Amino acid sequence: MFGICNLSVIPVRKESSDASEMVTQLLFGEHFEILERKDPWRKIRIAHDGYEGWIDAKQMVGISDDEARVIQQAAAYVTLDLVQIVIYNQTQMIPVVSGSTLPRYNNKKFKIGETEYSFDGTVRLSTTADKKMIIENAYMYINSPYLWGGRSPFGIDCSGFTQVVFKLCGIRLKRDASQQAEQGATINSLEDSMPGDLAFFDNGTGKITHLGILLPQHKIIHASGKVRVDKIDPQGIFNEEKNSYSYNLKLIKRIN
Repeated sequence: MFGICNLSVIPVRKESSDASEMVTQLLFGEHFEILERKDPWRKIRIAHDGYEGWIDAKQMVGISDDEARVIQQAAAYVTLDLVQIVIYNQTQMIPVVSGSTLPRYNNKKFKIGETEYSFDGTVRLSTTADKKMIIENAYMYINSPYLWGGRSPFGIDCSGFTQVVFKLCGIRLKRDASQQAEQGATINSLEDSMPGDLAFFDNGTGKITHLGILLPQHKIIHASGKVRVDKIDPQGIFNEEKNSYSYNLKLIKRIN
């Protein structure tokens, strides 16, 4: 069984409880496989990154196996506007954030189940990779507040930030920092890096707990308190406001 997110942003929780920690979020149009039922909760596996968690069944709509297959195989479009409006039933509106998915989109329209939606914003084909847009997309999120498990401009964590920025460029990243560190090619040093590479940081014991996107001129954009730009050198991220290093550099990856 499958389902799809038909609301702006919904929480995916570690356990089947409203009090459980939010581990990630579904953006509008992202679909998933339903693994388990515990009314009113559904345990899901997200198609985009394979991440698992629990959502409230009231915040989703079920889709058939055939529709899930079509969505999976069809060219998907993602929204590029920071916030835009989806319209259905002529007058009903849903605000959607950047990185949302429009399944079976064609000529400003798309369908989920039997419901037809219209979208007049900016979209791009998510199956076409374009690394040139990574930096521009990353700057859209500047000053977005940090939120554990968040993936939207109104609350985002470090790996949710990099994942959505790369999704806007047609590149799939896994969900957590430690998972993203397993992707791509390792770059030997900061001097060999390029803007758009991912820099990973550990907690002092070798465990990767943070990452960001490298910028020109020895800078990095990352989600720490908010999405911000800091200096970086071979030791790590230097926070000029605090006049101290905030993260220790572990490794650098280039995602192709």
